Amino acid sequence: MTTLRQLEYLVTVVDQGSFTKAAEHLHVTQPALSHQIRTLERSAGGPLLERLPRNVRLTPTGRAMMPHARAALADAERARCAARQAAGLEVGELQIATLYSITLGVLPAALRRWRQIYPDVGIRLFEHRHTDELAEAMHAGQADLAVGPEPAGWPGRTYWLRTEELVVVLAADDPAAVGETVCLRDLKNRAWVHYTPGHGLGDVLDLACAQAGFEPRVAVRTEQTAAAPALATAGLGPALVPDTILPTGFEGHVLRPDPPVCRTLTAYTRGAPDPLAAAFVDVLRS
Repeated sequence: MTTLRQLEYLVTVVDQGSFTKAAEHLHVTQPALSHQIRTLERSAGGPLLERLPRNVRLTPTGRAMMPHARAALADAERARCAARQAAGLEVGELQIATLYSITLGVLPAALRRWRQIYPDVGIRLFEHRHTDELAEAMHAGQADLAVGPEPAGWPGRTYWLRTEELVVVLAADDPAAVGETVCLRDLKNRAWVHYTPGHGLGDVLDLACAQAGFEPRVAVRTEQTAAAPALATAGLGPALVPDTILPTGFEGHVLRPDPPVCRTLTAYTRGAPDPLAAAFVDVLRS
């Protein structure tokens, strides 16, 4: 019979990259850890981990089990929190999965309002780079609620929030920093502030430029969403960013693409939201 402890051991070995580090993290002996993993493998019908000289890697069977293991552990943690909350032992916690750009742009105002209404309910954020990564994490049970672009074919509940506009940022002294709008095609000969591979905004930029008839040349790539407007303002090239991440008093020049570049933002859950998640959706919508 598979136990939560065995699933926790498997996840920890994978996350830590070795049995030695996992045993230290779990405060158990390495033989005890190895024994539990072998027991889990017998229950699964085959090896879950390939032991390499310097690390470990999941076998195909292990990769199939891993999302379910993470989901089971997440559900167990939520059950523990709910039970302790009902017993008056601790306040609740709402777990939210989202994208880095949304943490910067949309969420701060909503979280401020949440704290005013529910000061005793904590928030835990799980942040991701790409819409697909976010949806996969929600499928695996990572959080109570996701906030991000509308996921294709989502089987659970989806709540429309807003249409977010993306803007082009340039240095204030850039020759193209004139007026309020720009056709992306007019910037086809420029080298852009781009994003690292796997970053969702990189896909948005590539698609917007493709629709304008060109492929953007790259001046610099950044992993950090907040760095893109700063690099553009420093003169490295135009950047395409959500308008919500630009701070008050931003020093760069902002142009709105014509035609507009937008993305639909939603909140979504795996099934009917619990009361806390439903309350947060109301705050987001307000």
